[in-house]
Amino acid sequence: MFRITNFMREVVWPSRIGPARKPPGPVVIWNLTRRCNLRCRFCYSGSADVAYADELSTDEVVTVMQDLRAFRVPALILSGGEPLLRPDIFELSAEAKRLGFYVALSTNGTRIDETNIERIAELDYDYVGISLDGTEPTHDHLRGEPGAFAAAMRGVERCQAIGIKVGLRFTLTRDNAAELSTILDLIDRRGIDKFYLSHLNYGGRGFKVRGEDAQDVMTRDALELIFETCLRHINEGRNTEFVTGNNDADGVFLLHWVRKNFPARAAHIQALLERWGGNASGVNVANIDNRGFVHPDTYWWHHKLGNVRDRPFSEIWADTSADPVFAGLKQRPRPVTGRCGACRHLAICNGNTRVRAARTTGDPWAADPGCYLTDAEIGLPGETAGREAAHAAE
Repeated sequence: MFRITNFMREVVWPSRIGPARKPPGPVVIWNLTRRCNLRCRFCYSGSADVAYADELSTDEVVTVMQDLRAFRVPALILSGGEPLLRPDIFELSAEAKRLGFYVALSTNGTRIDETNIERIAELDYDYVGISLDGTEPTHDHLRGEPGAFAAAMRGVERCQAIGIKVGLRFTLTRDNAAELSTILDLIDRRGIDKFYLSHLNYGGRGFKVRGEDAQDVMTRDALELIFETCLRHINEGRNTEFVTGNNDADGVFLLHWVRKNFPARAAHIQALLERWGGNASGVNVANIDNRGFVHPDTYWWHHKLGNVRDRPFSEIWADTSADPVFAGLKQRPRPVTGRCGACRHLAICNGNTRVRAARTTGDPWAADPGCYLTDAEIGLPGETAGREAAHAAE
């Protein structure tokens, strides 16, 4: 995750750069159930409104939570499918809070209603993230359900009414790029705490609709709009968080934006970006799916590292001996090739998510077809064969 607000505050109020802080353990995104009442076009888990077999039981989840806590995992993001469709979601959430995790709920928002809002308030989630992918017609189309937008907004309003930190997630595609400004206006008007722009990644149904990925110019325009909005919020004294995910080239793009608009801050921001270090899949981010399989992150469901029914998560995460891909993700610099390997800013983005390259070429270390930066911006003399091959593979 790229925390734009943190870097933009350093543009306005630069601070002393200290040593990089290493998290005690990975943040775990946990798909507690695959079942979902919606059918989103780009769902990485390929979820539908059916009962999926062999999901972890309540006792199994609690046992894994205890191992995660002992392994010093700081945060759990409880996800799905739609996590509120899991009957024991509140029991599991309460146990996670009791164990001392930072606990976030990742939901489509449509199942936050008058029957459960008091329980949600009692649990006091640290954060609730709700998906909203454009205006009402666009969101309902992308989510495959009429009324999904209205129901999600009611979920947002209910969370705000009980004082829980709530944010909107927006997955950028060609279908909704022109509506980003409308969603940012909504953030302004409603006083929503956080905005998360997710770039399209090629996991699950996201691979099937990769042709709908935002074009380079759309992505660049979207990022510039978010940078400008974030800077305005900071100057207005607002505490809105702006973050992006699934394309760590955003860090390099911010550096070029700062060089253009705040050249005196460029060296400072570059040093901070290199300390951040880009993509952390397989290192500081982990995923457990509904059946207990461990993955480097949520978009790597095609690649299994082990199962918590067979080995504790702590053992799986520490063992790279039999998995060269997992070992490569933990390596720094990563063994990326082509355009990514030649990039002068590899220390900032760390080769990006690797999933797009793996899914489109079969090689997890090939050039990322989702990189929207120009050759000049990454220090190459001209269009390279690696970039042409990456885009051709789409």
